[in-house]
Amino acid sequence: MWQNSPPQITVSVKLFALAAQRAGAAQVELTIAPGSTVADLRRQLAAACPELASLLPHVLIAVNARYAGDDTVIPAGAELACIPPVSGG
Repeated sequence: MWQNSPPQITVSVKLFALAAQRAGAAQVELTIAPGSTVADLRRQLAAACPELASLLPHVLIAVNARYAGDDTVIPAGAELACIPPVSGG
């Protein structure tokens, strides 16, 4: 039973390409509240990894291997990925 704080969910966010370079890691673990959305995740990633803040408005977030909009609710146990824009020739 929780008296003062709601339950939390620990999630791992896989980082690719420039996001991994900026964060200095291929994965970041965050604690989020149940019912958190992708927009909430972006805010928490920016707070946890300030070096990602300027990149986050431009990345795609995948939830369970599907690109997700900012209003998508993140379920417990979800596989999350942060995929920055890429260019090539």
